[in-house]
Amino acid sequence: MHMPAVVTLDDLAAMNAADAFGHRYETSPEGVLSVMPPPDSEHATIASRLFAWLIMAGWPADHVLQVAGVRIAGPGGVGGRIPDLTVWKKLPPRGVWLPIDDLLLVVEIVSPGSEAMDEVTKRREYALAGIPQYWVVNRDTAQTVVLHRLSAGGGSYEERAKMPLAWLLQTAPADHIDG
Repeated sequence: MHMPAVVTLDDLAAMNAADAFGHRYETSPEGVLSVMPPPDSEHATIASRLFAWLIMAGWPADHVLQVAGVRIAGPGGVGGRIPDLTVWKKLPPRGVWLPIDDLLLVVEIVSPGSEAMDEVTKRREYALAGIPQYWVVNRDTAQTVVLHRLSAGGGSYEERAKMPLAWLLQTAPADHIDG
């Protein structure tokens, strides 16, 4: 196959569907293509624990999605990102690349080699797109979760809290997610 000169969201969807090895293909609003390795078992366990925590606390299961594509608008155009977990105000529409209108929270779990992407690039893109909250789960011994909230003026995030995942999971999601 050949690589198109400009990768569209339809191209990304086709690339994700065709990859037998589970890579994730994403683009920035400026059109920069990123290929993420498939998640390992620790990554999957963290995502599952967060998903279960939200569901057990009463969040509707169809408002909490794992690896759902979202459209990220920015000054350079529209990109497509696939966060590890998303929490929605209401049932999102069906589709491969969802609009972010009712998106409350994006969670990214840092994988080896994705630190700069998750902690700098995506943080900037999600803030500029106006996503109210962004959490990063680090893969250190404590699996530290950094909770960010969109600043009052928008366009950037402020760190709201930092805690081990085990501690977060002993609290109520409503204490952390505005929605």
